[in-house]
Amino acid sequence: MLTEVAPPAPAAPGRRAQLAAAWARPDVRVGLLGAVVAVLVAVYLFTDVPGSLAFALEIRSRAVAAMLVVSTAVGVSTVVFHTITQNRILTPSIMGFDAFYVLISTLIVFVSGSAAFLAVDELTLWLVQVTVMVAFSVLLFTWLFGGRRRSIHLMLLVGIVLGVFFRSLTEWMQRMLDPLDFQVVSDAMFASLTRPDETLLVLTAVLVAGGVALVLPLRRTLDVLTLGEPAAVGLGVEHRRVVMTLFAGVSIMIAASTALVGPILFFGLIVANLAYTYAGTFRHAWTLPVAVLLGMVCLVGGQLVLERAFGYGGTLSSVIDFAGGLFFLYLVLRKGAR
Repeated sequence: MLTEVAPPAPAAPGRRAQLAAAWARPDVRVGLLGAVVAVLVAVYLFTDVPGSLAFALEIRSRAVAAMLVVSTAVGVSTVVFHTITQNRILTPSIMGFDAFYVLISTLIVFVSGSAAFLAVDELTLWLVQVTVMVAFSVLLFTWLFGGRRRSIHLMLLVGIVLGVFFRSLTEWMQRMLDPLDFQVVSDAMFASLTRPDETLLVLTAVLVAGGVALVLPLRRTLDVLTLGEPAAVGLGVEHRRVVMTLFAGVSIMIAASTALVGPILFFGLIVANLAYTYAGTFRHAWTLPVAVLLGMVCLVGGQLVLERAFGYGGTLSSVIDFAGGLFFLYLVLRKGAR
């Protein structure tokens, strides 16, 4: 009599397969990235303290808070902007935000002189810059996307042309300035993250939180927008209303962060494109926080390298712009090769 032999039990998955399965989960990737950010922040706060630890923590914690605000504003706004425009090379700065910020500072110095510019209260200057930049973006979006045209491509083209116009006008005025006034304008052109004003930091954080509050409830809708406007409309998305709301959030976040620390041209391009690769998914519930965390890695890690390795030899914004320019060329060449 033949006895039935039970089939062998399936072999337990190897450790490598388990690690691969865990790495495929977005929550694991986000958790690991969050741990890296926590380690970098701890190293930045508590190591290489030359004097009083309490004083160093006060200064450095404010810098970390500014980095978090800027990372949130730039990371979230760039990912949203990429989704709306269906283009991963364009960033909000292509619409002339950075050029407009420099134009405002140059215009004030050109008209009133550097002494008047330096005498203006920082809060007043911040309010003027944020108000003018938000008003400019709202008028541009409403004019080009709120009417019958409703063309994102036309809006991008006009934004690029305006950005070139702002830069040309700024260069013309800077050529007319005396060396002292030009030095003041040059200082305003470089982003500064290490010692932000506490009041301006709080106000910027509030505005960035408001912009994020406009975007987060629409994260599922953003997933649908990645399919393109026709598909999104066919799936029931009110495309015009949603896009105008998202543009409003992007404008508020970029204007507030730029007015706080100055322009960082290619920062959003770097963190957004790295976030798409690292997250392993196109769902905005994961790509948005990954972009913010990668921004913190770039800013805190870059500041650590500049301070501890190079002894403050240079500015973080210059390094980011240089690396971002190379990354931009890489993306353009890769896209052209395809």
